[in-house]
Amino acid sequence: MKIRPPAFAGSWYAGSSNRLRNQIEELFTHRLGPGSLPSVVKDGPRSVVGLVAPHAGYMYSGPVAAHGYYQIAKDGKPDVIAIFSPNHTGRGSALAVMNEGLWRTPLGDVEIDTETADKILQESQIIDVDEMAHAYEHSIELQLPFLQYLYGSDFKFVPICFMMQDLNSSREVGKATAKALSGKNALVIASTDMSHYEPQERAEKKDRMALEAAIKMDEEKYYSIIESQAISSCGYGPTIAAITATKELGANNAQLLCYKTSGDITGDYSGVVGYASMAFMKS
Repeated sequence: MKIRPPAFAGSWYAGSSNRLRNQIEELFTHRLGPGSLPSVVKDGPRSVVGLVAPHAGYMYSGPVAAHGYYQIAKDGKPDVIAIFSPNHTGRGSALAVMNEGLWRTPLGDVEIDTETADKILQESQIIDVDEMAHAYEHSIELQLPFLQYLYGSDFKFVPICFMMQDLNSSREVGKATAKALSGKNALVIASTDMSHYEPQERAEKKDRMALEAAIKMDEEKYYSIIESQAISSCGYGPTIAAITATKELGANNAQLLCYKTSGDITGDYSGVVGYASMAFMKS
């Protein structure tokens, strides 16, 4: 069986099981995090259809990411999770899925849902099977330990990496994913950071404009704001795909759970990266 080993354990997050569990718990209890450890409500309502979560090193964006994972812990346990991410490396296909194998982290292995991945491929003609796009990409890997902390290895996932992030392509991936997840106990996660290396005031102003459109679940307006304001969000395509997919799967409202910047961690506000956690939900 194909195994995708961790590429960022020991650097962007802790490299051993015990240290990683302790690190994640510190993120939940951090002054910028939810403030307490999550408890998985296994018979929860499953009203959360999707998340937006950041993907910087845990010391920077981890407390913000923890807000999203705290929210889904209260909501129950999904069986399959589609994770959309940007392609930072420039490797591989423009839209790339892995459709078989395992991804490994210090907390264990997570299996790819081959059936769901193949269904997504059937529903869209623009996605390729390409392992190279995922081999050194951090933005999906950073989500898995949070999920494993909550659910162990008792879930499957589908990783899709976006180098091509235009509106139409992103919508197509979202619609194909929704069709593949229809009728399943599923969750969609968009892995993205917001503005990069802008002064705090400017970054927050621009990011809030985009997030307001995302809260309204208006992916076209969101894309227009990203373009017109030159917002350097790295995962706007995955976010568009997540909005599209979650609406198709019945989500009709969204909530911004947390927005902070790297400056809120480091105290340096001269050039920050923005981080947001958001949930898309059924009423």
